[in-house]
Amino acid sequence: MGKRHNWIRATGLFLLTLTIGLGEFPALAGEDFDGRRAYQHVKNLVAMGPRAPGSAGIKAARKYIKAALNRYRVHVREQKFLASTPLGPMVMKNIIGVIPGKRDEIIIIGGHYDSKYFSGFRFLGANDGGSSTGVLLELARSLARGKPRYTLWLAFFDGEEALVSWNERDSLYGSRYMVDRLKRTGELDKIRAVVVLDMVGDKELKIEKVVPSTPWLTRIIWETASKLGNNTIFQTSQIMIEDDHTPFLKAGVPATTIIDYRYGGDQLGGRYWHTRQDTLDKLSSKSMEIVGQVALASLVEIGRQLDEQRRR
Repeated sequence: MGKRHNWIRATGLFLLTLTIGLGEFPALAGEDFDGRRAYQHVKNLVAMGPRAPGSAGIKAARKYIKAALNRYRVHVREQKFLASTPLGPMVMKNIIGVIPGKRDEIIIIGGHYDSKYFSGFRFLGANDGGSSTGVLLELARSLARGKPRYTLWLAFFDGEEALVSWNERDSLYGSRYMVDRLKRTGELDKIRAVVVLDMVGDKELKIEKVVPSTPWLTRIIWETASKLGNNTIFQTSQIMIEDDHTPFLKAGVPATTIIDYRYGGDQLGGRYWHTRQDTLDKLSSKSMEIVGQVALASLVEIGRQLDEQRRR
C-alpha cells in the first residue's frame, strides 16, 4: 500500500434500498465466501517469507496463486515484464484468473501480492499484500462455480509497493504495466470496472472511501455493505490515496479501492503498517469474510449498473 495520502472529512452517505440478485452468481445463493479459507491462504503466503520483487518468497507466492487458480479450474493468464526500478531492472509478473462470462466485457477485481522491500528487517506483509491475495483466491473459488454475466478477471498485481520512495515511477508497477499492455492490445476498451482490495484483514476493520475514485462504483459498494449490515465498518469518511486503481482511473476506466488504511490505530497508516508487526496475529478471518461477501454482492449490482448504462 502506497504512502501518498491526505485526510478529508466526508459530510455523509445517502443510503438507498437495494435488492441483491443472488441468481447472478450462484455462489451467492448457497455456499459463498469463507473467511477461514481466505485466512488459510494468507497463513500459507506468510510462511513463504517476504514477497518483495525478485525474492524467493514472491516466486513461491506466484506458484501458490497459480496452483490455487488451477485447482479451482480458473484459467490463468500471466503478464511478465521487466520493470525499471531505483534498484535496477527487476522481473515482475501479474497473474490474472479469468472467469468467462456471457459477455466479453470485463470487470476486474484485484489486489497486490508483493510485500514491501525492507533491508533492515523481514517484512511479512500479512495484511499489506497478504490479505488481498487471500480474499482474491477465495473469491476465485466462489465465483468459478457460476457463469457471470460479465467476464471476470481476478488480478494479482506485482510491484505495488515502492522499492525506495513512493512516486509515480517507483510504485504501482504491475497495475501501470497492465494498463499499458491493455492499451497496446486493444483490450482496455473491454474493461468496464475495476475494484481493488488492499489491507482488508485487520481485526479492527475500518474501511473508508477512497478519493479519487469513480463515484458510482464506490456508492454501489457502500450501499451493498450497508444492506449486508456492515455500515459501521464501511464508514462515510474519506481518505485520499494512490493505489492499484489509480492507473486505471488515469486511463479513463471506472475504478475504486476497498482499503483499511488505519491498520492498528486511528492515525493514517496505523502503527502496524510497513512495520515488522504486520503479522498474521493481527488479522481476522471475519474481517476478510465481510470484505469478501461485500465484494461478491457488489459484483451483482455493478453488473446491473453497467447494463443500465448500456441501455442509455
